[in-house]
Amino acid sequence: MRQPRIYDDQPLILGQTLSLAPQAASHVARVLRLTQGATVTLFNSDGHEYESVIVSATKKSVEVLVTAANRVDRESPLTSHIGLVISKGDRFEYALQKATELGVSHITPLTSSRCEVHLKGDRLQKKLDQWQAICVSACEQSQRNVVPTVAPVSAIADWIGTPFDGLSLVLHHRAAQPLSGFERPEAVRFLIGPEGGLSEAEIEAALTAGFNACLFGPRVLRTETAPLVALSVAQALWGDF
Repeated sequence: MRQPRIYDDQPLILGQTLSLAPQAASHVARVLRLTQGATVTLFNSDGHEYESVIVSATKKSVEVLVTAANRVDRESPLTSHIGLVISKGDRFEYALQKATELGVSHITPLTSSRCEVHLKGDRLQKKLDQWQAICVSACEQSQRNVVPTVAPVSAIADWIGTPFDGLSLVLHHRAAQPLSGFERPEAVRFLIGPEGGLSEAEIEAALTAGFNACLFGPRVLRTETAPLVALSVAQALWGDF
């Protein structure tokens, strides 16, 4: 059985005994039902794995002793940023999970003229927390030690104007150039629309802002499929696939 991997966003120091954060403790004690003497691997997004032994465990708290700290780099040499318009149902969450497994570095949820999801106030903050938690869970499963960041929701017009030191691509099925036609970048970002696609005005705005149009075959991809294809091809061309 593979040793459980738990994310805990606090300093982890070799030889230290510490109390796990509430969410991590609940997962260890209530879901995994681990007890004193069991071992877990902790990570906190600093690129290390911390081998730890459970000192005590109750339903409310878990204490562990950090017994080893190892630098383990499973991050892609390609920095990748996905700007994805929020979609209905669980499509957006699915894309977040799989993009994390594929090595995405940053994710920005976007709004657009055809976006049918409108979030504000507490509901928006709950969604942001949920999306970040999905990325954490995907890192625990895929053995990544650095959790990708989920940025605050942004309008397309604002996001495409953000300075970016790398290759900027807007995906749409009327483009002519495939991903393999671009020179190898150190960083890449993808603009991907919602179920109804990006409007002509949004595509033109992206091109004016310095984005390049990119095609992924003659077929129209769903909004949750496009980022996964883009990341997979980019990793095969320029990353670690």
